[in-house]
Amino acid sequence: MRNAGILGTGHYVPDRVFTNFDMEQLVETNDEWIRTRTGIEERRLATDDMDTSNMAYEAAVRALEKSNLKPEDIDLILVATVTPDSPFPSVGNRVQELLGATNAASMDLSAACAGFMYGMITAQQFIQNGAYDHVLVIGAEKLSKITDWTDRNTCVLFGDGAGATVMGPVSEGKGILSFELGTDPTGAKHLYQCKEDNFIKMNGREVFKFAVRQMPESSINVLEKAGLTKEEVDFLVPHQANIRIMEAARQRLEIPEEKMATSVKRYGNTSSSSIPIALSENVENGKIKDNDVVVLVGFGGGLTWGAVALRYGI
Repeated sequence: MRNAGILGTGHYVPDRVFTNFDMEQLVETNDEWIRTRTGIEERRLATDDMDTSNMAYEAAVRALEKSNLKPEDIDLILVATVTPDSPFPSVGNRVQELLGATNAASMDLSAACAGFMYGMITAQQFIQNGAYDHVLVIGAEKLSKITDWTDRNTCVLFGDGAGATVMGPVSEGKGILSFELGTDPTGAKHLYQCKEDNFIKMNGREVFKFAVRQMPESSINVLEKAGLTKEEVDFLVPHQANIRIMEAARQRLEIPEEKMATSVKRYGNTSSSSIPIALSENVENGKIKDNDVVVLVGFGGGLTWGAVALRYGI
């Protein structure tokens, strides 16, 4: 069985910056309250004529460039999203057309903020068994279109964006070392999209309690499965939901602050795209290097969760 790893990364966020001070004009809140409770200072919002597939395409182009591959080299496109352009065709289908990835199959995955982890592990199976050589895995969301901009408990949290990785065979000892995926459906009522108005609904207290337990626990579990210790972790890429939740995972792993991705301040919670955006940024800035042990961990509506331990590089 072949090892599956990351060949290249890319990300895209819209140009429009929406700060906490802008948010003060919409709902009864303030910059200090948002920053101290979430760590968010601003987020990016897509324009009306930019949809999930457009952002996914931009991130995909960058990931292909970093992988030194052409669109026709891609065998499968997986897009993790809860905000597709329309119920069908899939965002993956639209991205495939935009790229001109004529040899690929494509589909979407829906696992909320943990969706990218589910996408990575799905890709791993195809690559390991030799069915496909190159799988494009994208997390992309236009959460602004399902956000209630009158609900101050949720509207301060979310932003738009996309992140992508090209996955393929890598050398022995590199790539995905272990993973964990899980769901607690009894918690679905705490974070969901309402049928009546299509907006995100969240019981913040319950989601926080779940996340501060599950994120550290899943991180420890994948390290144990991989036969690694906390001391061997070079970088942590948690879902960018809330700085206090992220800190709980970091402290449990005893990782220094400079070894954790923290893009939540600039982009807010971008659901399935938050982990690949943060991963791509930290590969670009050199904080994630060849041979580094990296833990990716996320949670979201469902309640779902996923974690991956990998050794970066080809």
